[in-house]
Amino acid sequence: MKRKDIIEFEVDKMEFGGTTVSMLDNREIHMKGGISGQKVKAVVKKARSKKAEVKMLEVLEKSPIETATPCKHFGECGGCTILSVPYEKQLEIKERQVMDLFLQQDIFGFQFLGIEGSPNDRLYRNKMEYTFGDEMKDGPLTLGLHKKGRHIDILTVDGCYLVDQDFIKVLTSTVKYFDEKKLPYYRTMSHKGYLRNLVVRKGINTNELMVNIVTSSQEDFDMTEYKNMLINLDTEAEIVSILHTINDGLADAVQCDELRILHGRDYINEELLGLKFTISPFSFFQTNTKGAEKLYTIAREFVGDHENKIVFDLYSGTGTIGQVMAGAAKKVYGIELIEEAVVAANNNAKLNGLTNCEFVAGDVAKTVKNFKVKPDLIIVDPPRPGVHKDAIRDISGFGAKEIVYISCNPKTLVLDLVEFKNYGYEVEKVKCMDMFPNTPHVETCVKLIKK
Repeated sequence: MKRKDIIEFEVDKMEFGGTTVSMLDNREIHMKGGISGQKVKAVVKKARSKKAEVKMLEVLEKSPIETATPCKHFGECGGCTILSVPYEKQLEIKERQVMDLFLQQDIFGFQFLGIEGSPNDRLYRNKMEYTFGDEMKDGPLTLGLHKKGRHIDILTVDGCYLVDQDFIKVLTSTVKYFDEKKLPYYRTMSHKGYLRNLVVRKGINTNELMVNIVTSSQEDFDMTEYKNMLINLDTEAEIVSILHTINDGLADAVQCDELRILHGRDYINEELLGLKFTISPFSFFQTNTKGAEKLYTIAREFVGDHENKIVFDLYSGTGTIGQVMAGAAKKVYGIELIEEAVVAANNNAKLNGLTNCEFVAGDVAKTVKNFKVKPDLIIVDPPRPGVHKDAIRDISGFGAKEIVYISCNPKTLVLDLVEFKNYGYEVEKVKCMDMFPNTPHVETCVKLIKK
């Protein structure tokens, strides 16, 4: 076996994060994607005596476990890689993958409470970020998601199973409108063009909708007609916010150089476990609202009795978890790097009449050591890279009896747990929460206790 060889094999083990490991000719075959039992054709990227890395070219034969009916984009879209697997089976796969990661780091002897399924395995997303482009060179305008493995080709995902019909209506009417206007889409290689992104957010429990059209400043186009077209759409939710974001940044990401309010206001409202939150166009909020309610309920159960306790909410975002805990706590202190999120967190605390919450801006690894007060309980909910080693040292240095760690990436979670163990913390219990049905991702909630 050598580089550029075309091989065929049966996919064996699915690992967390969407990769697979199979055996062929006494070699471990590592591949991005694949479902256990599929027969696939792949090209060899790297080959060694005991291991090879390959790229899938084609699924030759479906897996016996692929018995669910996927959407019409499945296989082309790079989104829902396991949509063809029934949801109960998806949960089994994710549960086993997380347990494997714990065992690989010799973390055992804890109470494992299994995996909680999402209340909805379809139509669950409250936010979608679409990209303008085309599906083929010089083809008609498209608006949607990247094709699997492609950096340029964009697929108009008008049959997506993850969002409700309000998202689909806004998506299809937007691409139709701008296609008729013959405005150029922004090309990331040349940095020329106008149309960049469409971001749609929905308050699932409040039925409020935000539409944010993102363009460069390279055209002077009047958005009034577009705004009126959206207002007249027959959406189930009320469109309370239509925004125009100017983004001239070179990166292929939504950022704001200027924000124009075309209609309504620059935020939507959402409710979560009886609390109210305002969500701005760029603030973080869990993309599965009903799933988030379950996740934070699990975290609250792990925390247990925290009456009159001082709670640290680290990587606090817009303060959702801290405010969920604030009802019984003596005081909640939150630390978050993004200043906009901190402003939103403090405003949300006022909105909910919580006077015992204080959120500050700063890097957790640097800011947490400056706190003079000692916490009784610490909650950490870091981004995908996990907690910095210096932060683990300082967090452990407070000597809190309990730490609740909420992770969106069990790969970095287990490495952090090994570090916490070095400072005298042991894993007491673990429960997974599937916030991202039909994708390889899962949230994991862990309770640590000081020995």
